[in-house]
Amino acid sequence: MNEALPDVPEVRVVGLPQLTSGFDLVERLDLPMHLKVHGPLEPLGGEQLAQLSERINLKGRGGAGFPFHKKLRSVAEAAIKRGVRPVVVVNGSEDEPACRKDTVLINRAPHLILDGALLCAEAMGARTLVIGVTRESTQRSMEAALAERGLSNGRRSALRARVQRNPVRMVTGAAASLIRSIDGGPAIPPGRKVSASRSGVGGAPTLLSNAETFAQLAIAARIGPERYGNTGLYDEPGTVMLTVSGAVARPMVIEVPTGVPLRYVLQLAGAPPVPQGVLTGGYHGKWIDAATVDEAIVSRNSLQQVGGSLGAGAILPIGQDTCPLGESLRVAQWLAEESAGQCGPCYLGLPAAARGLEDILNGGGPAALEAVKQVAKNVKRRGACSHPDGSAMFLESTVKAFTDDLAAHVLGNGCGRPVEGVLPLFEGGRAPTGVPGGGEENGPSRQKIFVDWTLCRGHGLCADILPEVFQLGADGFPTVAQAEVPRFAEAKAVRAVRRCPALALRIEEDTRGQAPASRTNLPVLSQGRGRRALGR
Repeated sequence: MNEALPDVPEVRVVGLPQLTSGFDLVERLDLPMHLKVHGPLEPLGGEQLAQLSERINLKGRGGAGFPFHKKLRSVAEAAIKRGVRPVVVVNGSEDEPACRKDTVLINRAPHLILDGALLCAEAMGARTLVIGVTRESTQRSMEAALAERGLSNGRRSALRARVQRNPVRMVTGAAASLIRSIDGGPAIPPGRKVSASRSGVGGAPTLLSNAETFAQLAIAARIGPERYGNTGLYDEPGTVMLTVSGAVARPMVIEVPTGVPLRYVLQLAGAPPVPQGVLTGGYHGKWIDAATVDEAIVSRNSLQQVGGSLGAGAILPIGQDTCPLGESLRVAQWLAEESAGQCGPCYLGLPAAARGLEDILNGGGPAALEAVKQVAKNVKRRGACSHPDGSAMFLESTVKAFTDDLAAHVLGNGCGRPVEGVLPLFEGGRAPTGVPGGGEENGPSRQKIFVDWTLCRGHGLCADILPEVFQLGADGFPTVAQAEVPRFAEAKAVRAVRRCPALALRIEEDTRGQAPASRTNLPVLSQGRGRRALGR
């Protein structure tokens, strides 16, 4: 089984380093070492920064690939039009088990990221800078970097700068989730989609981009667009940070110029000479087969043309000795667990898709395959964030990439290969939040909900309110008599109990290791709260 990746794995570079300059000298570039390696940085005006970004074709390195110059101009125009100061946000939330390139940059070169963010803040007159992180190591490194520059969140500071720590969750990395948490809410996306460039932190126009994006901007501002363009491809100049793991001898983060053959990157990491497939872009990415690997080069356009994706910069090969559908099932199950639990097509559809993929592996036949395709289609564009879309893309790519294995499972007795677990997940399959209480909504169930059949009259409200637990049978009655309540659905379980017309539902707290809780038709969150509820 593949172990979880460390926060800072081995770092390599192909060609001359840019983002990783100085990594051969020290483990972390503090401010004095940063200035020795990269030199001073002169401020630039807002339009100068936009023109620089446009000339080097800088696009967001967090996965979406949105042109940075358009985002910069949009924020500046909105701020001028409304007469308010914008906010700059660095998104360092890297919450996929297979991604570490931003974590490496924050841990080892935090000042390069701050350079780019401070350039933008000064150019646009921003007075607030927030760096979003999810790991203890990145929080420590970035807070130390702010202190080294004399930056703080004090009210009298010319620029108020701070680090926002959120739980390690897939949806935490969504821009809307980060903004919501900065404003004091939960780190999950709100239901209403609003452009951060128009209304972000505190309602102000907000320039939010990925950590590597700001670091790339800092490099280009130092060396200029001409010299920056001398590295990599003409239409996608510069370097790219990749995380290479999966079936490799040496998991690593590697900085490469665009245009380097993907095959060469895989060889450096010790991948199989003929991989069965390569997952490109991470767990919201796409599979490409061994033949396609020879055609692909490291660039956004090239990977798209061969059916892959640069995405979040994760590259994961698998060997010939593992079942690709079984490997993909492990990821699909993790993606389902990472739902924020607030959009029905996501928190119902993704587990259904994972179960469908499991049915295929267990001999479910063509019906199981069609079910997976239908569910993946139905979840698209129906969520508050991109998690259902990215997960559906991964599932559809899996079905498309491994047709021989799919036929063996659907039409025969399976491929006969074991599941080696080469695609990294967090230990135990869960993401460590590192924040007290930060991941409670995804922890083990604390409650069970029961149906009293002597009272149930088949009204069906329970299935409408709590579809995570209840489905109705052909007779109109619930198909389960008791079930564990997912942590994220506990509030809805309370509502289901209270709204049941026949008072046929009750909730009991999990009493393992505790004193037995009493039973009531209202939820018992603790002994004391249960007594107060009964006394109302």
